[in-house]
Amino acid sequence: MMRLGLIAGLTLAVAAGVAAQEGGPVPGAGYVLPQLSKESKECADCHKVESPSIYREWGSSKHFRGNIGCMECHRALKDDPDAWLHEGQYISVVVSPKDCARCHPREVEEFSASHHSKGARILGSLDNTLAEVVEGNRGMITAAFPEGVSAAAVNGCWQCHGTEIKILPGGRPDPATWPNTGIGRINPDGSEGSCSACHSRHQFSVEQVRQPENCGKCHMGPDHPQIEIYNESKHGIAFRANINEMALANEKWIVGEDYSAAPTCATCHMSATKNLAVTHDVGTRISWNNRPAVSVRPEVADEKLGLPGKDLTWQARRENMKQVCLSCHNVNFFDSFYTQYDQLIELYHAKFAKPGLELMTAAKPLLSPVEFSNAIEFVWYEIWHHEGRRARHGASMMGPDITHWHGTYEVAKHFYTEFIPGLQELAEKNAQSEDAAKKTAAAALQAKLDEVLSSDNHKWFLNKMDPAEVELRKKRQEEFKARYETKK
Repeated sequence: MMRLGLIAGLTLAVAAGVAAQEGGPVPGAGYVLPQLSKESKECADCHKVESPSIYREWGSSKHFRGNIGCMECHRALKDDPDAWLHEGQYISVVVSPKDCARCHPREVEEFSASHHSKGARILGSLDNTLAEVVEGNRGMITAAFPEGVSAAAVNGCWQCHGTEIKILPGGRPDPATWPNTGIGRINPDGSEGSCSACHSRHQFSVEQVRQPENCGKCHMGPDHPQIEIYNESKHGIAFRANINEMALANEKWIVGEDYSAAPTCATCHMSATKNLAVTHDVGTRISWNNRPAVSVRPEVADEKLGLPGKDLTWQARRENMKQVCLSCHNVNFFDSFYTQYDQLIELYHAKFAKPGLELMTAAKPLLSPVEFSNAIEFVWYEIWHHEGRRARHGASMMGPDITHWHGTYEVAKHFYTEFIPGLQELAEKNAQSEDAAKKTAAAALQAKLDEVLSSDNHKWFLNKMDPAEVELRKKRQEEFKARYETKK
């Protein structure tokens, strides 16, 4: 009964806090737990000496001011899979979304409906084949992995996407799976996700969460360089120049009302506007999912994962983002931006992604069946997984250099100088094969190559550009020279 009363009290306290953040009515405003629980006081007295940094962070948090201490978050029941007896109390090192939901039910419900919560489903995927087999081995031996696991996956993929936390006898997590704050971590209680992936413990600073670097831990690098894109964009430049005007520590943080100097990642994808509430489902304002080789609408991806977002159309999501953008821009700006973005995706699809997939399908019978044992697989993987994503993400966030030089330029360079020549070599090598199946496959691959290269998008490569286009380009070059050449 005491535990149920505690949870009920915490829920009321946080409900008041959530209402305050959204700028709405605050029933019971100022409600906090009457005092720090006896168990948490004992924890604090010890950790003040043993873990002063943790104690100091907690001391500057809202949890401290609400008398929410260690046991309110780390409490475990004796029969919980991750429970261990510590100083006479059963606790868990792993605080899961299910634990946070005692006080933050709406936030956890929204997060659980998001792609973030499913991040650990990368386990066993094509990407993990790289980290576990191509890059790694089974050299990391732990109690939970006596057969070994790849340290490349443990220290790389799992730290962003999450892993399945393995609990050893006595309640301690296995070192291959802990520490881990991967966004889609699979917790011992069955819940998915890690709130501390964004809300770094034990201060849980809202100011830190609103900083773009908070997302940059994972959203960076060759295949999804959102932080690099943001930094080069006008939004990122404005943020750095006007960071003192961003009101990052405000309780109520509504764009266009509390600040307007610049948006951060949180502004566009999560935070409140004058018409939208805060959300922890970062997909509700995104109208393209650019993860696959060919982009799909987000409701298609949500349906594949069994998420409720399958019923939220991309048009509705774009309308949500429109409410964010109109806090600073006008309708013409918004519509024109999305015209540019959609056309970049259409260009990438029509010229490279769809023909590339067709060519790889035609080449498959001629390749070794072992994943990534063929050089052409690496070439194609980097075209769509790295360079193609960079182009699409760059356009989505107005990062021109990454869209072009790190995106479409790299796609085109490798498509024409490595991908096409590699496929041509494969077709020629097998054209006279004594294996009838391979000979047939080689002919089919060559036919597909001829079809692709003879299309309007690629015929320039065969020196078959339309004469009218040749003349137009020549005229434009002459005009350019005439405009800028030095007069003598």
